[in-house]
Amino acid sequence: MMDHDLEKALEVLQKGGTILYPTDTIWGIGCDATNSRAVDKIYRIKFRKPQKSLILLASSVEMIERYVNHMPEVALELVNSFKDPLTIIYENARNLPKNLVPDDNTIAIRIPQNDFCKKLVSMFGKPITSTSANISGDPAPLTFSKINPRIKEAVDYICSTNQDIINIPKPSTIIKLSKDGQIQIIRS
Repeated sequence: MMDHDLEKALEVLQKGGTILYPTDTIWGIGCDATNSRAVDKIYRIKFRKPQKSLILLASSVEMIERYVNHMPEVALELVNSFKDPLTIIYENARNLPKNLVPDDNTIAIRIPQNDFCKKLVSMFGKPITSTSANISGDPAPLTFSKINPRIKEAVDYICSTNQDIINIPKPSTIIKLSKDGQIQIIRS
């Protein structure tokens, strides 16, 4: 089942579509992070203002380095040593559409820790957006069955992997790194 899901999700992403998929934290809505039209569709699905940025999932440090001007050495240490999901906000985003990057030119990126996400992002070869599968302002659903039907109807593909799993998701820790390696904890 996972292989079929990966193939279908990859096909949709390559065509600029949106997917509803299980991440290492909660169910997410994703698209090609380098495709401005797909990013716009995510904002429309969530009824969300574009000024609120989206998290990206990357498959490796090398992928992250293609989308930020400078990756502080402390980021490598954190990525390699952190056991829980960790999202890092980097300064000086690059090679991403304007509607994805906020005015301060930062971008939040996480290397996911579950097999499905790792394989999907690796196969795609580019970062995928990851935003909670909820209407903006509503609580994030803890299970697939709690996802708003409007979200399910709006995406181009719904992954069946892990739909029946009930877990207690832990949101990622979010930290912001400055060019000089200063760490600011946004959410722990």
